[in-house]
Amino acid sequence: MNRDGDLAVSQRSLQAALEINITVLGILFLAAALLANQSWWDRHFLPLFFFAHEKYLLSEKLARLGMAVLGLVIIFAVRPLLGRLARRVPARDIAAGFLRILLAIALAFAVAEWSMGHKFSHAAAESQPGEEPARQPDAKLGWVFTPSHDGVVLAGERWIGYSTDARGYRVPSRYTAVDVNQPSIVFTGESIIAGYGLNWQETIPAQVAMATNIQSASIAVFGYANDQAYLRLATELPRFRQPVAVVSVFTPSLFARNLGDDRPHLDAQLNWIPATHRLWLTSLLRFLLPYHSQAEIEYGIQATRAQLLATAALARKRGAIALVVDPQYNPENPVERMLRRRILDESGVEYVRVMLDPSWHLKGDRHPDSRAAYVIAMAIASKLKADLVRKNDTASLNGADAN
Repeated sequence: MNRDGDLAVSQRSLQAALEINITVLGILFLAAALLANQSWWDRHFLPLFFFAHEKYLLSEKLARLGMAVLGLVIIFAVRPLLGRLARRVPARDIAAGFLRILLAIALAFAVAEWSMGHKFSHAAAESQPGEEPARQPDAKLGWVFTPSHDGVVLAGERWIGYSTDARGYRVPSRYTAVDVNQPSIVFTGESIIAGYGLNWQETIPAQVAMATNIQSASIAVFGYANDQAYLRLATELPRFRQPVAVVSVFTPSLFARNLGDDRPHLDAQLNWIPATHRLWLTSLLRFLLPYHSQAEIEYGIQATRAQLLATAALARKRGAIALVVDPQYNPENPVERMLRRRILDESGVEYVRVMLDPSWHLKGDRHPDSRAAYVIAMAIASKLKADLVRKNDTASLNGADAN
């Protein structure tokens, strides 16, 4: 066979290889759209507190539709186009073109990694500099509220003030410190407890204090997962001379935060582990596509149970009541029900579930507004009052038996 014949054979082989590979790629997208049904999504994509469930379901359907459309476009549009290109362009030119494309992609990734590495330096749940309430890095916890700080921010049409005392507890004013010698209800957790978008008197701890006439100490910090809340409590609870109760928060729609490892975190045995540092593009991909394996979710369930049980043990060791609050806006979906059952019910931790009107949230944000905070606070106060009566009755009976 002459040289022209060899080139023709090579050209046809290239065309066939391109079309086969492109067809396989299209079929893979179609298969993914078919197999990624609701059950698959529920096993690998966790509910998100800040994203309504209806929108979440719509996003899943759009993602499947997008994969199906992309598969069809690849098979019926891209494949013929590349086939015609393979017939007209010499094989060596096509190979050189692909190499140039791959080199351009590699350089683009390198530049993006360099630029993002110089722009972002925080964990996914951590605030950016200049945001209120002000936070500062902490080697053990990741971040804490800046101590002795007053800040004001415009949220919607309201000015919200955030103040912390010398220990970083949220208080009415930086000059109003928590008295650790007084009987206290200690609140640990994240922005729901700390009162995102609420002035101090509207927050859950402040309203519980008014309802029970017992001082509330809010040691919660925005963006915390349950392990950070536990570590914060382990550091701060020994300061209190008379802790009456320890209140923490867990809601299934925030469970995904417990799987984060871009901050210092605890494993299922409560061992402290430093933050995992990845390429910034990898971190961005994990943020945009929050896929979790079933093994990862199961490990997170075990770790969260251990952290909530350890939180309760810390409280009981100091003679305090331990209570977990689970605020719920909408009827539970199957994944949320499974998480609540596995983490709260099966562990045996004491918790109160509070159902909220779906409209009781901040404008443009899913955080509880003052109405929701009031309902949560009253549920906590009612539970604590009943527990305190039962605790005092038990103590009186034990004292009578001893006599």
